[in-house]
Amino acid sequence: MKPSRPGHSAAPCPCGLPAAYADCCGRYHAGPLSGLAPTPEALMRSRYSAFVLDVRAYLLETWHPSQRPATLEPPEPGLRWLGLSVQAAGMWGPDEGWVRFVARSKLGGRAHRLEETSRFVREGGRWLYVEAVEPGRLPPV
Repeated sequence: MKPSRPGHSAAPCPCGLPAAYADCCGRYHAGPLSGLAPTPEALMRSRYSAFVLDVRAYLLETWHPSQRPATLEPPEPGLRWLGLSVQAAGMWGPDEGWVRFVARSKLGGRAHRLEETSRFVREGGRWLYVEAVEPGRLPPV
């Protein structure tokens, strides 16, 4: 079942945590906490939810300027996000963290799996997605 669009407070959160969207990732997509996820994992989950719900402005806002694309294309027609699994998360320092995850989707009858370790930095009190980490710099398990 596809989650309701942002603003439907009782809809389950796409990130997979047992909470309503408004009480989970939705609070970082809009309102006083917009863009203020407190940890790299919370930011990664809110970015996954933004991909599911096509909240492109949030994705761009939470992308580090050094890596941020000028625009994001809309999702391909028929793309369905199937779930998110956070494998591990941690910190490399007070303002740099990582999250290892698997995001599953389906497009054109084919299942897809994105496995990534993402790097995040905190600047001006806000966590930002920087990039996928190269295999040679994987964090310890």
